[in-house]
Amino acid sequence: MERIAVLTSGGDAPGMNAAIRAVVRAALIEEIIPFVVFEGYKGLFEDNIQMVDRSFVSECINRGGTIIGTARLPQFVNDDVQKKCADNLKDKGITNLVVIGGDGSYRGALGLSRFGIRVICLPGTIDNDAPGTDYTIGFDTALNTIVEAIDRLRDTSNSHQRCSIIEVMGRHCGDLAVHAGIATGAELILSSERVMTKENILDELFNAKASGKRHELVVVSENLFDVNKLAEEIEEKVGMETRATVLGHIQRGGRPSGKDRVLASLMGARAIDALKMDFDSCCVGMVNNQVVVQDLKTCLDVVRMPDLGMYTDSERLK
Repeated sequence: MERIAVLTSGGDAPGMNAAIRAVVRAALIEEIIPFVVFEGYKGLFEDNIQMVDRSFVSECINRGGTIIGTARLPQFVNDDVQKKCADNLKDKGITNLVVIGGDGSYRGALGLSRFGIRVICLPGTIDNDAPGTDYTIGFDTALNTIVEAIDRLRDTSNSHQRCSIIEVMGRHCGDLAVHAGIATGAELILSSERVMTKENILDELFNAKASGKRHELVVVSENLFDVNKLAEEIEEKVGMETRATVLGHIQRGGRPSGKDRVLASLMGARAIDALKMDFDSCCVGMVNNQVVVQDLKTCLDVVRMPDLGMYTDSERLK
């Protein structure tokens, strides 16, 4: 019987467990023997691989994080490390591997494919920056967590006539910031796709205050500014009490939303379809509301373009 393994890599994302569950159960239906790799590529290197059955993934569809763990392995970029990982799979008769993760995990999977492992990648990252898909597993849940947090901060900001700066994840992709900013009516949305000078930021907030705004919200992607120093400058130059809040890893945790559970389940099942259809080195994505299978290398070579129109729309809606 054919065999397949699944691992989660990189940062955890709500919905990963639903994807693992779908891969395992769809494989069993197709009479493919499923295995899991504990602790990502690190576990693959250490031969931490186990055969599982349906009961292993029972009661996990609603759980956050990843039941099989994830860990980083910086030396995985080395050919000898990748070969050892591939050999560990082959020693158990496994030549098919599902990798759930982001861009870096995809590139690691492509490296493994050079050593006789057929890889199928699923996009699991809250940043929404994996290639070949409009939406990633975990993005919707993280967005809802951010929106709930900002809604709570709005109550305090309004009560105290305060400016609130909220730093969200998304170092190289501003989707969390722009979606959250639109959903909460933020005055400013700042990300790597839309960087503003501090002078422009201060002018925008000063004008908003002058127009009678009782409170102001600024949503910022991580690592753009020191948000605490920015808060000090806003207080000094705009004349409005300002507080910065870094949401941090709270954005990654929690029960996955219904949307993420469905997306992950459909993608996990499609991974087994891709295996049956003899796809090699591919990735599963949601494109134009359809679950599709695409060539992995082609997707990695395409530069993902941000939807700059959303920033324009946010200006009209604030």
